[in-house]
Amino acid sequence: MQLEVIGVGGAGCRIADSILDADPAEHSFVGDAFAFDTDARSLRALSAIPDDHRHRYGGTVENGLNGNLQRGDSVGEESVDELERQLDRGQPSIADAFLIAVGLGGATGGGTVPHLVATLQTMYDAPVYVLATLPAERELEAPESDDGDPRAPNASGSGEGGVDGERVPPAGDGRAETHGIDDERVETNDTGDERVEAAGTVGVGPGESTRPPDDDPTEELEPEPTTRPLAEENATRTLERLEGLANAIVCFDNERWLKSAEGLLEGRDRLNRELAARVAAFFGATADASDGGTGPDAETVIDANDVGRILGDGTDLVTLGYGEQRVEAESGSRFGLGLFATEPSVDTAAAVSAIETTVGKALRGKLTLECDREHADRGMLVVGGPPEWLNRRAITDGRKTIESATGSVEILGGDAPRPGTDLVYAVVVLAGIEPVERLEERRNEA
Repeated sequence: MQLEVIGVGGAGCRIADSILDADPAEHSFVGDAFAFDTDARSLRALSAIPDDHRHRYGGTVENGLNGNLQRGDSVGEESVDELERQLDRGQPSIADAFLIAVGLGGATGGGTVPHLVATLQTMYDAPVYVLATLPAERELEAPESDDGDPRAPNASGSGEGGVDGERVPPAGDGRAETHGIDDERVETNDTGDERVEAAGTVGVGPGESTRPPDDDPTEELEPEPTTRPLAEENATRTLERLEGLANAIVCFDNERWLKSAEGLLEGRDRLNRELAARVAAFFGATADASDGGTGPDAETVIDANDVGRILGDGTDLVTLGYGEQRVEAESGSRFGLGLFATEPSVDTAAAVSAIETTVGKALRGKLTLECDREHADRGMLVVGGPPEWLNRRAITDGRKTIESATGSVEILGGDAPRPGTDLVYAVVVLAGIEPVERLEERRNEA
């Protein structure tokens, strides 16, 4: 299965950038990745998405949207054909599905994504899924410092439903990590256009530079805004507008994932790793050998049809759970030199225990959007890791555990062999999970 990953707005762009960075080369599920934003500076901050797949739109935005979702809707409607044409730089016609990342709290992505989803549904015969982040409640009020200054060190400016992403030096395999569930700063990103224009920024478009002529990397930026009073209202309205347009909406609740005294900027590294692990583990399992992957084939392959069956086409809400456990994976050679290779052997009880543990963590642990498990209409279990640890009976039992917890018989299961790793992991996908307490509270307030 191959996805066209599209980030819209500051939050969505950096989330898409993070997903592409986490896409495993040996089991790649990202066909192309694009970034669409009204802020050229935000686009320049990306690192994984190629320059020619980044596009600035909304030239009429001069002084920022300031959370004005109605204005964002107008800009999105005016620009949607322009954005759709940009996708021709990739291969959208052969994609199995589209995944559009957006922060629901802001006006840029929230105003544009419904128009883009509707256009893609018309233009292509492929499902359109939305990966949406919910704004944290602590974004609505700025904490005060000891001297009463609301712009306290931890009062991080935030944006469209996530934490602003930064890059750190490559580690381990040499691939850089993107940190943060992007927090698209509505005020920062959009008023950033004003600052960028003053610095002589060239808009990002076909054949245009992503770097302004006089760009100074040491330039001191204006302080980030500390509150977004319209974020919750925007999130509720954007979800309503996506109803009947998107096939499904995979949600991530920033408030749930931040620690009690943690600021958004403090938590961005950790939040990003959590989201990237779930998205890559789920969709990466669909990239079998026929998609160009390498290694042993899965016993039970998960394909685009399976994903479509579970996620559905009725704009159902989806949440992801994840669990992992480190194991002692064998090399397959008694002498460590590749001589007299033997099939690695694993104690059955140990393999069963590892799978039971990871499935339990994924099902009963923290979900990307917390819900009552019994509310789920459908589900999927993916268990991955060293091939010799993927006990088929244990995976089947894990699927039955999810059936018991949800009361649904529409639970699919599959495996994802990953030679060379020492992690056994499980991904639990729950779809049709409403009512969700977090969202019901917001809707009632609205």
